[in-house]
Amino acid sequence: MTTTDTTTTIVVPGMHLMSALLGPRDVHLRRIEEQFPDAQISARGDEISVRGPDSVQLARLFEELIGVLERGHPLDAVDLERSIAMVRADERPTEVLTHQVLRGAKGRQISPKTAGQKRYVDAIRSNVITFGIGPAGTGKSWLAVAMAVQSLQAKEVQRIILTRPAVEAGERLGFLPGDLMAKIDPYLRPLYDALYDMVDLEGAQKLLERGTVEVAPLAFMRGRTLNNSFIILDEAQNTTPEQMKMFLTRIGFGSKVVVTGDQTQVDVPDGKSGLVNLERVLTGVDQLAFVHLGKGDVVRHKIVADIVDAYEREADRGAMERGVNGSAAAG
Repeated sequence: MTTTDTTTTIVVPGMHLMSALLGPRDVHLRRIEEQFPDAQISARGDEISVRGPDSVQLARLFEELIGVLERGHPLDAVDLERSIAMVRADERPTEVLTHQVLRGAKGRQISPKTAGQKRYVDAIRSNVITFGIGPAGTGKSWLAVAMAVQSLQAKEVQRIILTRPAVEAGERLGFLPGDLMAKIDPYLRPLYDALYDMVDLEGAQKLLERGTVEVAPLAFMRGRTLNNSFIILDEAQNTTPEQMKMFLTRIGFGSKVVVTGDQTQVDVPDGKSGLVNLERVLTGVDQLAFVHLGKGDVVRHKIVADIVDAYEREADRGAMERGVNGSAAAG
C-alpha cells in the first residue's frame, strides 16, 4: 500500500462532538478540505475517515480538535485556522487553546491563541524577567497584564506596576492640556485598556485608587526599589540604553518583570534603543528569557498579519540591496 492510499479512521466519542467538529452545515469540514485538497475526508456515524498523502497529519488534526472540544473550548473559524497552522508546525492545539491564564471580566477566558503565545506565558511563569519581542497584534502587552492580574489574585505579588516610556516628553507633550499625569495619560492608555479587559471598570478603579495597581511613565521608576511587584515595561523599544539599565536595576525581591517591545517601531529621537542588541548583552543571565513572537502569532484581524508580512519582506529586500550595493562598492 502506498502513502497515497493510506486510510486512517478517527472515532469521535459522541454525536454532540461530531456536530461541533464538523461545524454548522459542515462549514469546518469544508474549510479543512480546502486546506488539504489532496485528501479524501468522509464522516459517517461516529467515525471520520481520511485518505491521501496527508492522512496522518489530518488524523492528528481531528484528534487535536476533538481534544479541544472535550475540554470545553468552543471551536470557531479562527481557532480552526490556528489549529491547522499549529498541527502543520508539529504543535498541539490542545496544549495552547485550552490553557487558561485568567478568568477575565464578565467570565471571559483569557488564554494564549498560538503556540508562540503559550511559550511566552510559560516563560513569564518560569522566569524573573521575560522579554516579549514581536510586532503589533501578537498579544505581548495583553497577555503580560493577564499574567500580572493572575499573580495578584494568587497573592504571589502585592501590586502591579505598568509603565511605558513617554518618547515625546519634550515639546509635543508640552502642548497637551492639564498636569503631568494628564499629559502622559495618552501614552499609558493602552495599558489601562488591557487592565479593563482583565477586571471590570469598577474593580480596576478600586485597584488604582488603593495603589495596588500603579500606572506611571518610566521616568517615575528612577530611584525606586520595586519589591513584591509584577512590573510590566511596555513599548520598551522606545527606551534609551540608560533608561533600560535604570529600569532593570530597580527590580527588588519577590518581583517579576515583563518587558515588551517591537524592534521595528523605534521612535527614540536618535534611534538608539535600549532594547536593540540587549539580548546579546544579557545572554547567559539566569532566570531571564527572551521570547520572540512573529507574524504567525498576530491575533488581530488577518490584515494585520498581512501588513506585518509585507513590512518584513520590504525589510529583507532592503537588507539584500544594501548587501549587493556594499559588495559592488567594495569591488
